[in-house]
Amino acid sequence: MNEKKHLHEGHRQRLKNKFLEHGFQGFETHNILELLLFYSIPRKDTNEIAHNLLNRFGSLKGVFNASFEELTTVEGIKENSATLIKMIPLIAREYFTDTSKDHSPLDNPEKIGEYLVRKCLGEKNEVVYLLLLNNKFEMISIHKIHEGSVNSTIVSPRKIVEYAVKQNAPMVVLAHNHPEGTVCPSMDDIETTARLMSSLKNIDIKLLEHFVVAGSEYCPIINYTSSLKSINSENRQFFKRS
Repeated sequence: MNEKKHLHEGHRQRLKNKFLEHGFQGFETHNILELLLFYSIPRKDTNEIAHNLLNRFGSLKGVFNASFEELTTVEGIKENSATLIKMIPLIAREYFTDTSKDHSPLDNPEKIGEYLVRKCLGEKNEVVYLLLLNNKFEMISIHKIHEGSVNSTIVSPRKIVEYAVKQNAPMVVLAHNHPEGTVCPSMDDIETTARLMSSLKNIDIKLLEHFVVAGSEYCPIINYTSSLKSINSENRQFFKRS
């Protein structure tokens, strides 16, 4: 029994050392989960539990996207382990958000799109974000203005104007995610974008772009949609002024 315990502790230390020296380079997916579970299951072999998770949810993404209730149905996963697993994508999102607070200008669609992908990390519900920018394309603030099913009646010019006027933001970027869907915008997305651009332009607030985010992909609707070609050309000039 003591020899088995010694081997088990030795394996844990070797896996920790490997991570500290090389990160996750050379790790199998189950090893990543195995290492993570060391911190919620201190006295049990977590290798089998890691395999149980992958067998149930299919991938690392599937494990992290599973609900708390689903996780606790897996043999070996109790409340502490399920809580730890659910924390990981949200910690990652907060980390990436925090590293973006350096006031570097978001002066092209690629920079904004990549930021929004990180911001939506771990979101299981549809959400709508509003970015407020100053004239130097620096982000003043970002706000989650809705969570739940998104349609054209949810996102109103009035709501955007309230945020923009309060923080004196001349330019805004809108974004929403498709958690389980494609990154391609729907007709409702396109029509909402056109309506918002027209309404906001009348009060001198520029809607630079409206992004759809799905997983690690993003789509800037204004650049994507040929029906908005005339406005698209105008917005490209705004980005070029940085």
